[in-house]
Amino acid sequence: MTALTIAPIPRKFLERVRTEGLDDLGQPVKHVIAQGGEPCRDVLRRAQPGERLILASFTPFTKAGPYKEYGPIFVKADASDETVLREALPPAGSDGTYLNQQFVVRAYTADEEIRDASLTNAHELEATVDRFLAMSDVAFLHVRFPAYGCFAFRIDRAR
Repeated sequence: MTALTIAPIPRKFLERVRTEGLDDLGQPVKHVIAQGGEPCRDVLRRAQPGERLILASFTPFTKAGPYKEYGPIFVKADASDETVLREALPPAGSDGTYLNQQFVVRAYTADEEIRDASLTNAHELEATVDRFLAMSDVAFLHVRFPAYGCFAFRIDRAR
């Protein structure tokens, strides 16, 4: 497995949605009580029933361009001091794991253009990540949930 880092959701975004109540599109966020199972992007785990969450529009991109997209993500309504493992891929495979069975991995260049993409099963995740990070022009990867297309996390090469 290639040494990697799972990028956190930017602190600026988390502070804005929690304190100002505005998302990346300047829209009011939605406060929800978890039913259980919602993917919490800030702590890379599924929500427990009754947890307070924020549903907000987010973009993981920093540059304008045809691939810049916004989508809904869940984050905890309050800052958390949970330990989040960022040097390894989150669990995938069975119901209740962060990624479940299937997801999309997209490889991007430094200009935030898609270089390659794959609809991937849990047992193929490491090989897909390794294959994409072996491409010299790939700067980072995005992992997304396939049914709704929601952003799950960004993968960078470890420094």
